[in-house]
Amino acid sequence: MAQSSKKALFNYTIDFTKPQNQNFTVQLSSAGFPKDTLDFTMPQWMPGYYQIMSYAKQINSIEAKDAKGKTLTLTKKADNIWQLVLPKNTPFTLNYKVTAKRNFVAAAVVDTTHAYVVTTAAFLYVPEFLQSPVHVKVKTPWKDVATGLTLVSGKKHEYTAPDFDILYDCPILSGSLEELPSFVVGGKKHRFVGYKMGEFDKVRLMNQLQKIIEQAATLIGDIPYDEYTFIGIGPGNGGIEHLNNTTVSFTGEKLSNREVEIKILNFLTHEYFHHYNVKRIRPFELGPFDYSQMNHTNQLWISEGLTVYYEYLLVKRAGLISEKEVLNNLSNNITNIQNNPGRLHQSLAQASYDTWKDGPFGTSGKDASKSISYYEKGPLVGWIVDLAIRNATDNQKSLDNVMSYLYHYYYKKLKRGFTDAEFRQACETIAGQSLSAEFDYIYSTKELDYITYLGYAGLEVRVDETTHKWTVSRKATITPKQEAILKSWLGEK
Repeated sequence: MAQSSKKALFNYTIDFTKPQNQNFTVQLSSAGFPKDTLDFTMPQWMPGYYQIMSYAKQINSIEAKDAKGKTLTLTKKADNIWQLVLPKNTPFTLNYKVTAKRNFVAAAVVDTTHAYVVTTAAFLYVPEFLQSPVHVKVKTPWKDVATGLTLVSGKKHEYTAPDFDILYDCPILSGSLEELPSFVVGGKKHRFVGYKMGEFDKVRLMNQLQKIIEQAATLIGDIPYDEYTFIGIGPGNGGIEHLNNTTVSFTGEKLSNREVEIKILNFLTHEYFHHYNVKRIRPFELGPFDYSQMNHTNQLWISEGLTVYYEYLLVKRAGLISEKEVLNNLSNNITNIQNNPGRLHQSLAQASYDTWKDGPFGTSGKDASKSISYYEKGPLVGWIVDLAIRNATDNQKSLDNVMSYLYHYYYKKLKRGFTDAEFRQACETIAGQSLSAEFDYIYSTKELDYITYLGYAGLEVRVDETTHKWTVSRKATITPKQEAILKSWLGEK
């Protein structure tokens, strides 16, 4: 990430040196802004976690002073907005304290052993200056800092971002951290740095991640970052994707268990693939962001559901799981969605749009039985579209081609996201035919036709009437075309 040549209006110092209080302080120092009324605003949410987080509630003191130390008047305009009025280009400092007690990947926690802070929970912005460069100095009692921000040359724990979108894309972890053996793919260094990662075969894990990243880079046809870092924030649940890093709740203590290993590989692959799918291949509504309110889109099923789909495929294509194991992953999705009555009430597009009130897994609304999770149905519809394209093109094209096209055309060439209609157009262009039947599965509650579409790859699905568990397996006899589609899909051609 290139360092901005513009002089930063926003010079922040974030201070973790009193961790026993479970808070941190932030100071903004500025030589002044070219306007006389400034609305300092705390984000309401963070990209990647589509829930209102109300980060401003954790600010428990705030004050502004001029260059002589005189207190300036701050007027609270809203729960997350403080207004400062002073002459243009007047130097000032803004100081505030933030409570940090929530140990969660989309929040902030500080204790006597480490600090993890999502930057949307730490740094105020001024709406008119979101494109301004930012300088961040981290004061820490520990030796290590991990972040996707650009390190200032010759400085320790000082960083820059060209704008607030990049600042808010780079959480900060500090503590006594461990780094696993790095590797290089496509000339780009890949690192894994973490807190309390536990004891496990670290060389094995990094070798596995290297194979996965090689598959992802081959699928898309590009590696867009200069360096990528997996940042392990300690045991827990959840991960958040970023342009050149991901923060993941992680411990390797049970990686020797095969079932746990598959789940962790899927999880890390999911968060990694997100740097393509949602950070760069993105719905039109997801960027530039409005940090003050909900950013609705019908297409989170693409951003999340297709990322689930590709986590399965990339781990298989990397040679790390068997055919049976990848089919087990998708069988679990089928079982979960077919045993959820919400599938008859809420479409994928509605689940995407309503995630702000229903929760990311569709279960926290007033009537959970009438909602679904795009994490469950999304990969299944992605699979249907993929197999439809493969069948229509005699296995010459697939959803892989769609993803690569979206990346190179909308992200690289047009430098924007795509609309619902543009996503469908991309799929139909590559398929060479209408996919209206397949897209009905996105916008309606029509039951999924597993028999037809899985049949294209010589697969069949059965349900146990007692346990209601669904199982996908290879048919006893399949045609040469079905065999070709299945092998290509599995990455065995």
